[in-house]
This record gives sequence, structure tokens and C-alpha cells, in this order.
Amino acid sequence: MPTYQIIIEATFTASHALRLPDGGYEPTHSHDWPVAVTVQSDKLDAMACVMDFHDLERIVADVLDPWRDQHLNDVAPFANEALNPSAERIAEQIALAVAKQLPPGVSLTEARVGEAQGCTAVYRV
Repeated sequence: MPTYQIIIEATFTASHALRLPDGGYEPTHSHDWPVAVTVQSDKLDAMACVMDFHDLERIVADVLDPWRDQHLNDVAPFANEALNPSAERIAEQIALAVAKQLPPGVSLTEARVGEAQGCTAVYRV
């Protein structure tokens, strides 16, 4: 059975400092985090689309907006040491949040987050 996919790309700027195994923190630093979210469906909708690109852009923006220009260690879900704000955890949290908002018949395939040139974390469902 064929599967159709669409991908939305976005970028947000934020700082973070990973908690180290010894309890300390690496130095705080900022990134322009490129994000790519892929969703899929086995069937196309009435417009012959997986879903409207603009709707997926809005969903991704709603997930990223609280993190824009913030220190990720200070915002949910990373605040209070709940989660270490690594690229892997950021990708995971984007994927989980986006998946909850997708229309019926559309599922999340993966979320990709770049931390530096050539360094990308991927969370696949």
C-alpha cells in the first residue's frame, strides 16, 4: 500500500546548557535549531493532500513558539530538570506534541532537529 508524506521545515533560536552526569552544566550557548517534521497518510484527503501544509505549519509553530528566544532549561518541558534539553529530547518533544494535533488518518513519521552544521537528532515513531 502506498504511503504519502509531507515535510514541514522551520527554525527557532534558543539557548540551552546540558546537565552533565556529574550534576554540573555545560556552558550556556545558543543555536538556530532547524526542525523538520514529517507526517504521513495511506490515503489522500478530499483535496488530494496528506493534509494542508499551512495547518501543519501552524501546528509546528504552536509547538516551537514557547521556546523561541528562550533558555530551554527554563521552559516546559525542560524546566526544573524534568528533561535534559538535548537535541534528541527536543526532537522527541516536538514529535509528541505535533502527533497529538494531527487530523484523523494522519500520523507523525519523524521529527528532526539540528544542533550544529552536520549534527542532527531524529525521533521516529
